[in-house]
Amino acid sequence: MKIAFLTSGGNAPCLNSSIGRLLSNFSNSDLNFSAIGYLNGFTGLLRGEFIELPLTLTANQADSFYIYGGSFIGNSRVKLTNIADCISKKLISPNEIPLEVAANQLIKDKVDILFTIGGDDTNTTARDLRNYINEKNIEITVVGIPKTIDNDIYPVKRSLGAYTAAYQGAKFFENIVNENFMGKRHLIVHEVMGRNSGWLTAYTAKQYYEISKNKKISIGSCFDSRKYDIHGIYVPERDVDITSEIERLSRLLEDIGCINLFVSEGAFLDQISQQNEERGQSFEKDAFGHVKLDSVNAAKWFSSTISKYIDFDRILIQKSGYFARSASPNEEELEYIFKVCDFAYESAIKGKSGVSGIDERHDELQCIDFNDIKGDKGLDVKSDWFLELIDSVES
Repeated sequence: MKIAFLTSGGNAPCLNSSIGRLLSNFSNSDLNFSAIGYLNGFTGLLRGEFIELPLTLTANQADSFYIYGGSFIGNSRVKLTNIADCISKKLISPNEIPLEVAANQLIKDKVDILFTIGGDDTNTTARDLRNYINEKNIEITVVGIPKTIDNDIYPVKRSLGAYTAAYQGAKFFENIVNENFMGKRHLIVHEVMGRNSGWLTAYTAKQYYEISKNKKISIGSCFDSRKYDIHGIYVPERDVDITSEIERLSRLLEDIGCINLFVSEGAFLDQISQQNEERGQSFEKDAFGHVKLDSVNAAKWFSSTISKYIDFDRILIQKSGYFARSASPNEEELEYIFKVCDFAYESAIKGKSGVSGIDERHDELQCIDFNDIKGDKGLDVKSDWFLELIDSVES
């Protein structure tokens, strides 16, 4: 039996750990197997570039997979049904079909099981590959591992890496917030990753408050603890009356002397896009048709907008995204990764294709049909935890 791995999309605190746990499952079994990792996701699959992975793991080798963030085998963003993009990236020749090239490479490499570790784009691409394989009557099992720090894969209840990323983003802000004492009228804007979902922004804020509860302040009346509070949270799923918000933030600044804001990188996208269109500009998009958010700069746009009406002595914009998503998983996350990957292993050896995860429609760990996987599952702004969070921020 030959198994193969590929990791795709952005980094997340689960990629190496998922590979390590799956390898451990195979090495602890009675199966005769070999393992490879395609380099840089579907790019490596199309180019036939891979490395051999260890068949048995010592304790130190296993720990290495668990204590390092990111992916040893590398990622990329490639959509196998976007032929033009694959050609422009020189992944295939003009007369080739990416799905056919990928399937033939798996056949050439004698792969029996392919594990695709990634978000909705990765697993919908895996779906396209699995469907193509089925149509050609090729016997290869494809099992997806749902990772994304956005936690926005439908119908997956919890994506691997999301909770660790939220905690790391909170720890990032725990340090940054101390910059408030560098000015009398200070603005800090913490931009958090998240394309069309504000879950990571909101949960990072929630985690920050959980961390803050454990810190005791006993300096006396000369210290205003509100300087450490979050004063605004902005996510794509929640409309904001900017005029009213400017008035609220102005009052807070006069009272406290600083403002701390959490902004999802996908927030205000409609307003920013409209302004760009009026200027005859447009945003660059990736192979999946998503706006490349690095060029949007929601935090910069919002701070520039409100600073036209509010006088700040200093504006500090800080992005925690790469810091948070590149972390190794925390202990609780690692336990969850093990749970999902153990189930993925069982599904794989049974020859059952699909995405291993807790299906929120049934609240059970299942091998979810690839055809059910969708992206951009939004933050539930009516959930109790979010409403409680917003009330504590805006009251």
